[in-house]
Amino acid sequence: MKKIEKSELIINNDGSIFHLHLKPEQLAKDIILVGDPGRVALISEHFDKIEHKVQNREFITHTGTYKGKRISALATGIGTDNVDIVLNELDALVNIDLNKRIAKENHTKLNLIRLGTSGGLQKDLDVDTFLMSEMAIGFDGLLNFYEDRAKIGNDDIENAFLKHMDWNPRIATPYFVNASESLMQRIDQGFKRGYTISAPGFYGPQGRELRLKIQDSKINDKIRSFRFEGKRITNYEMESSALFGLSALLGHNAATVCVIIANRYAKQYSKDYKPFVKNLIKIVLDNLAKND
Repeated sequence: MKKIEKSELIINNDGSIFHLHLKPEQLAKDIILVGDPGRVALISEHFDKIEHKVQNREFITHTGTYKGKRISALATGIGTDNVDIVLNELDALVNIDLNKRIAKENHTKLNLIRLGTSGGLQKDLDVDTFLMSEMAIGFDGLLNFYEDRAKIGNDDIENAFLKHMDWNPRIATPYFVNASESLMQRIDQGFKRGYTISAPGFYGPQGRELRLKIQDSKINDKIRSFRFEGKRITNYEMESSALFGLSALLGHNAATVCVIIANRYAKQYSKDYKPFVKNLIKIVLDNLAKND
């Protein structure tokens, strides 16, 4: 079995993994991921007890128990580049022997739920709605760097989308990855479902123009009108494509549920989305605690 070199898997002097500063025993198998570091405390305030807290840069982790269920809450920060760090290090914590630097023979599967906020792309998707992402569409290109990307993609919808969009070849080729159906069912509370684009930025990559013009002024109109086997693209966010893609490649379950805080078509923005985020946190925690 190939040994992983110190330069490739960096372990801190205290035995924790490089960015997350976590040790294997400090991580639960059920993990709620948030972009905003401030939301970790909103989750852990519900815990019966908190057994471990750690922070390094934007990466904050609280691990504890909720109604007897061990759960970790972890802040990834914004973007698929951060998710690349988080997913690889979480997998290493459970599936690599950090002392011997070799992959373990027995695989451990993590359950990873992204809980966040998002911008809606369809007129009927009201602000403050909860939406679960059945599929993530990566505008970021991250998964294209991994060898087995084609094995977990959806070529038919990808090809139909590229044709519909008249896709600019100078932009990274989008990839389409399914969420884990079993994990979606575990946390579902009658949420609306849709297909979600993960963009590599908040402004130009999501069709926003301030002082800079974007290369395709009709991009959101074309996205809005795309249909495939009765499915449509419902919203933008910035992390789920890497979460779904890397989880599928590494053998983990992944799902995303977000509060729609803006409707790009109707030009609406939530008056106060924070109570809805808090409500969603409680729903997800309760469903994780009662459903295995």
